[in-house]
Amino acid sequence: MRIDFQYNPQPLVEADQTRSQSAPAANPPATPAAEDQAQCSGQPQVGVLAAQASQLPEIREQRVQALRQAVASGSYNPDPDQVADAMLAEMISAA
Repeated sequence: MRIDFQYNPQPLVEADQTRSQSAPAANPPATPAAEDQAQCSGQPQVGVLAAQASQLPEIREQRVQALRQAVASGSYNPDPDQVADAMLAEMISAA
């Protein structure tokens, strides 16, 4: 994709104005223009996934309990580099 900073859009000309200036309309449209419509094919999947996500617990109790036990027993030794990387990543994503 290329961005053209020199692009000058042309002014919009209403279809009725150009028609009335060039020649009178012989047969005006009998019905108003149909409205645009769009459908999202992924919408049913989104609903199913949202329902599944709402049933999951926000806190993984088993993981939290395992970490509590490791901290209490003194066997929890996180890698300082990984902790620093995670902290920086969180700060960058929040900015």
